[in-house]
Amino acid sequence: MDNINTWLVAFTAVTSAAVVIQAGILIGMYLAVRKTGEKVETLAAQIQTKVLPTADTVQSMLIDLRPKIETIVGNTSESSTLVKAQLGRVDATVNDILDRTRLQVIRADELINNTMDKVEETTEMVHRTVVSPVRQLAGVFQGVSAGLEYFLGAKRRRNNNNSSVPQDEMFI
Repeated sequence: MDNINTWLVAFTAVTSAAVVIQAGILIGMYLAVRKTGEKVETLAAQIQTKVLPTADTVQSMLIDLRPKIETIVGNTSESSTLVKAQLGRVDATVNDILDRTRLQVIRADELINNTMDKVEETTEMVHRTVVSPVRQLAGVFQGVSAGLEYFLGAKRRRNNNNSSVPQDEMFI
């Protein structure tokens, strides 16, 4: 039994030592938590003295500014809706102006082309009705005048042959 008592004393000693070590660890943890608690309390006091008044000020400012901010947001929303509608109108107007301008350019082009065609037709008609007959009439007059000149020239030649002045000297 001696052996059992020795074992019993050894286990009791080991258990006692473990309990003492655990007690020491618990005391160390208690002291650490106590120091941390003091630091947290100090920090909480600083927060209460510094941050809480600022938070109260911010909260009161938000309460005061909230209606103004809501008004600004509402006005901005209405303004953007109006601007969008106006831009739609401007876009429609610009498209209408561009369409009308294109149509007017097409009309002006057709008018100029028609006018140029009429000018060409008129030029050809004037050429056919006035210039060609005038040329023909001029040709007839030239023929008649050449005939008369020849006829009258023959009489002059006869008269000139009777005169003593040669024909070449007459022109000098």
